[in-house]
Amino acid sequence: MSLALAYATDFPAIADTVFILPAGTTELPVTAAADLPEAARTYVAEQLAADAKLIRINQYSHRHYYVVAPAVEGKTTTHLAAESLRKSGFQLHAHLKSDKVQTLYINDLTDTASGALPLAEGLAMTAYQFAGYKTDEKAKKAPVLEKLVLVSAGITTEQVQELAGVLEGVFLARNLVNAPLNKLNAMQFAEQMAEAGEEVGFHTEILDLVRIEALRMGGLLAVNQGSPEPPTFTIMEYKPEGATNAKPYVLVGKGVVFDTGGLSLKPTPNSMDMMKCDMAGGAAVTGVLYALAKNRVPLHVIGLVPATDNRPGGVAFVPGDVITMYSGLTVEVMNTDAEGRLLLADALAFAKKYNPELVLDFATLTGAAARAVGKEGIVCMGTANDEQMLALKQAGNRTHERLVEFPLWDEYADHIKSDIADINNIGKGEAGAISAGKFLERFTEGYPWVHFDIAGPAFLTAPDSYRGKGGTGTAVRLTYEFLKGKA
Repeated sequence: MSLALAYATDFPAIADTVFILPAGTTELPVTAAADLPEAARTYVAEQLAADAKLIRINQYSHRHYYVVAPAVEGKTTTHLAAESLRKSGFQLHAHLKSDKVQTLYINDLTDTASGALPLAEGLAMTAYQFAGYKTDEKAKKAPVLEKLVLVSAGITTEQVQELAGVLEGVFLARNLVNAPLNKLNAMQFAEQMAEAGEEVGFHTEILDLVRIEALRMGGLLAVNQGSPEPPTFTIMEYKPEGATNAKPYVLVGKGVVFDTGGLSLKPTPNSMDMMKCDMAGGAAVTGVLYALAKNRVPLHVIGLVPATDNRPGGVAFVPGDVITMYSGLTVEVMNTDAEGRLLLADALAFAKKYNPELVLDFATLTGAAARAVGKEGIVCMGTANDEQMLALKQAGNRTHERLVEFPLWDEYADHIKSDIADINNIGKGEAGAISAGKFLERFTEGYPWVHFDIAGPAFLTAPDSYRGKGGTGTAVRLTYEFLKGKA
């Protein structure tokens, strides 16, 4: 992460500093105004009286910024107050960029002293830049903002370091999603996962075409048939000494590095043109493993990422084909653009060998999920118990990666009935996100499971606050927060 985070017990007298003020502040505390001239104090007081939430003072040798924390009352919960501060970080970043600030001190003066972390989180996520492939010097120039120093009695060095580790996982996921196919095919994706493991300390095994064929992973092999490049199946395992769980948590991520739709070809505008993001589920799993290992969370976690591109070339699978999956079930392919569930199904059946405590899968799976909740939420469904589902939803609220649970009623099984095979790979026009989940459920026997359809928020075509534009790293913070609670 190019933007460094650090902790300090105090800040210099002359330093670019943002002060987080308690809700309802009408007069600056002494610690936030010690070196301000009277005219500046008067100006800030006037702005506070006018209910300004972000105030900027240029001291020439340094700058002061004031962010007013939201009041936790009525509909504004603690979680929504934290989200408001993340968004304040986004707004503040524009001023820091304009003022060419290199190091910013964040001084939290609220009663609970709980605002520095979310403000820094929003700032850092806004400051993220994909390195990209531009060749001009201006584009390659490093950002001016280099360091955030958090000054707060309510946090510790360890919390700041933990936040930095989580953000590195988010940025790794964003980088992977933002890379185009000619820079990140299935093998290159697997190699990136292995490099991440070498850096932070989780083990990686990459299964090649021969081993995938030997395992008879019919879903992954079928999707790969039209590609000139081989598939991969990557197994990441983080098993630290002192892990607190007897049975591992298994994370499964869809790794379609590019999706043309196959012979059920997608239209290009606003569809195929952004399908480099179809491996965002696999990227999220990689980011979570990275953050867990970076922060030495004492939990045994395994990540499974089947990867290929989906193309209409060569001997590509066609609508009407019947394929035999790793589990032994047969699937009638009614639409080659419903390919992600085929990869995931093989990986979910494979996950049973680990006797998992819980399996979570992540995928940009259906347009139906995106249409249902937009970019504002994540659709989820599964067979985990109410306690696990509640813990996941609470983690989603804390990170503002909010979950909307859909049902998996028995009646939805009728949506994927086939005349000639055990099931088909696409449901009806209605409840498309649920029929996709119902398909996956058939491959999850023997363990509790939750499916996350991140099609809405995983890749944004226009900037959205601190999530930016392009790959967002959606589900990394949510999943890390949930798993940390299990440790």
